Amino acid sequence: MEIRSFPQSDLQASVVGVGCNNFGMFIDEAATKDVVDAALGAGVTFFDTAAMYGGGKSEEFLGRSLGARRDQAVIATKFPSAAGEGSCAPAKIREECDASLARLGTDYIDLYQQHYPDPATSHADVLGTLAELVAEGKVRHVGHSNFTAPMHAEAQRAGEELGLCFVSSQVHWNLLERDIETEVVPAAATAGVGVLPYFPLASGLLTGKHQRGNLEAGSRLDKGGDYFAGVLTDDNFTRVDRLTTWGADHGRSLLEIAFQWLASQPTVTSVIAGATKPSQIVSNAAAVGQLLSSDELAEIEQLLTID
Repeated sequence: MEIRSFPQSDLQASVVGVGCNNFGMFIDEAATKDVVDAALGAGVTFFDTAAMYGGGKSEEFLGRSLGARRDQAVIATKFPSAAGEGSCAPAKIREECDASLARLGTDYIDLYQQHYPDPATSHADVLGTLAELVAEGKVRHVGHSNFTAPMHAEAQRAGEELGLCFVSSQVHWNLLERDIETEVVPAAATAGVGVLPYFPLASGLLTGKHQRGNLEAGSRLDKGGDYFAGVLTDDNFTRVDRLTTWGADHGRSLLEIAFQWLASQPTVTSVIAGATKPSQIVSNAAAVGQLLSSDELAEIEQLLTID
């Protein structure tokens, strides 16, 4: 498993990470431990959770599943436990951090991320509080999620003045959902932060288990909902068909193409993928055994273009 460094820091992560949003929401503690065991066994070191996942149970399950193996893992978690104006006020951040530390059963967080922007709290106030937590040893590094391009620049300026900059930017990015490439990814590169794509498999459409007009029963896409329905377009199914055919000619599964494409992007540090069973972890980890060449990336770009 390749280990990559976040720009401008000594923080490192496996190129494939575990998204822990299933822990405490879709799987219980025993199943969580099975996933964590499989991840560590496959060389996956990066675990991304959040205070709001499972009402805090995700952090609890992760912490207890790691147990004495805490030093083998890079734990990334996120605040606040609920989004909204004032949710990232200095006192609230401190309260959230202490609660996360307790649930995780650890005395430090490797990467503490602002989950959502808070329009009522300035970047300077957020970073100033995070700098105090770093000085106290409760947090090693800080990052953010769901920031717009202007927010990247504003946060970078505030960080330079305070002497503490965000080192990561978590974004929704995959082969079928690429809007962030226009502004957000370039902004992340300019700010010098490592990009952490989440939903790399487009909620399951890039796993190969769904066909046009025939979704896998009981899956996230099959259950419906406006969010997931947005990816189920005719154009996306055409892209999936093209990628599947290309993969068959190049010895790659659709899932492998999805992971390798993201891991081949110069700004990406770790690709975050959720899992509910060990076999998924094993497949995800094995998917990045090789990256895509520049010629292959160009070919895929053509496949994704719908006239």
